[in-house]
Amino acid sequence: MNEEQKPEELLNEGKQDLDEETLFIVSQTFKALSDPTRIRILNFLCTGEHAVNDIAETLNLSQSSVSHQLRFLKNLRLVKYRRAGTTLYYSENDVHVINLLKQAIEHASHH
Repeated sequence: MNEEQKPEELLNEGKQDLDEETLFIVSQTFKALSDPTRIRILNFLCTGEHAVNDIAETLNLSQSSVSHQLRFLKNLRLVKYRRAGTTLYYSENDVHVINLLKQAIEHASHH
């Protein structure tokens, strides 16, 4: 949001209600960002592509926990993966959500 824009100008100008699909997608996005482990994983994936074991080791999490959270994020299309042999490499897949996350982190750092 730039300095000239007011919040109501960004949110559909407040003139019409949001459709059910939009409401669902927005709520699922915020649900994804409501979990500290998912936030840590998404933030780490901003540094590039990583295998599950790299994510687990770097963030000091179990591989099963990381796999579970990545599955959740993949279902929302927030992360993508590529296979190299038996290893899956994950990376972020939605620049809009990553920007939202970065803004939230920046906002939190000011408190």
